[in-house]
Amino acid sequence: QVQLVESGGGLVQPRWSLRLPCVASRSRFSISGMGWYLHAPRKQREMVAKISSGGNANYVDSVKGRFTISRNNAKNTVSLEMNSMRPEDTAVYYCNAEQVYYSNVEMKPHLNNYWGQGTQVTVSS
Repeated sequence: QVQLVESGGGLVQPRWSLRLPCVASRSRFSISGMGWYLHAPRKQREMVAKISSGGNANYVDSVKGRFTISRNNAKNTVSLEMNSMRPEDTAVYYCNAEQVYYSNVEMKPHLNNYWGQGTQVTVSS
């Protein structure tokens, strides 16, 4: 079981910056991937940025060049640096962690997804 603690949300003006940290609890199994997803009003949850344990990062096109995701594997933390923010960035942001483990009972691997409680980000003047 992995618990994710998010912080850093709030109200900012356009062109300002925010940083969203997320800390994962210790787990028996290592976390393979971590990322941030958003859920805007009347829209489905979608990936903003994700990063593998090896440091390979991916971003949705709308944030490329503006947002940067990073992680510290030893501390099980991930951080999303958001720059040049726009009103359309307004959403609830959720931290995500993926964990792969092998079941000795079922003799097969399993993929678990864990989610933070969500933090509100509002970009408005």
